[in-house]
Amino acid sequence: MSGTASIFKEVTGMSIGCGIVMIVLGTVALFLPLATGIAVSVMIAWLIILGGCAYAAYAFASRGAGDFIWRLLIGVTYIVGGGYLAFHPQLALESFTVVMAVIFLLEGVLETVTFFQFRVYSGSGWILFDAIVSLLLAYLIWQPWPSSSVWAIGTILGVNLIVSGLVRVMYSVAARRTLEALA
Repeated sequence: MSGTASIFKEVTGMSIGCGIVMIVLGTVALFLPLATGIAVSVMIAWLIILGGCAYAAYAFASRGAGDFIWRLLIGVTYIVGGGYLAFHPQLALESFTVVMAVIFLLEGVLETVTFFQFRVYSGSGWILFDAIVSLLLAYLIWQPWPSSSVWAIGTILGVNLIVSGLVRVMYSVAARRTLEALA
């Protein structure tokens, strides 16, 4: 086996492993949808708080008092806003549910474009399948919102991780088969 083929086999192996991890994480999210949704909301809220802390620290690198106050106020706004979301996870969950619908919509559109770029390759139908599932998930979240907030993030994220993991595994296996056929 040539060096390039060996590297390709290693890369597809890592891709298959990543796909399996995605499937396992998706299964956990399916069994615990509300806990997953709350966990995601709280994690994002804390990331906003950390971003605010970084922004406030950045204020000390400013050259003038006005610039310092402006940067500090922005940092405090992030910290307060993130803190509010961290301690009101249901509100955060409702907000993030809408964001998740938009993410799945964009993912579905971009994967459709990717499918048309790779449709001549073996296994590319899996990319279109993933795109269709992503678009369906976006609709399933958006249509009953805000009541979908209780289950949507965890369940939809779980389904998406499982499907994306399956697609990654199947596409990587197809790529390996193509390489073996060429060898």
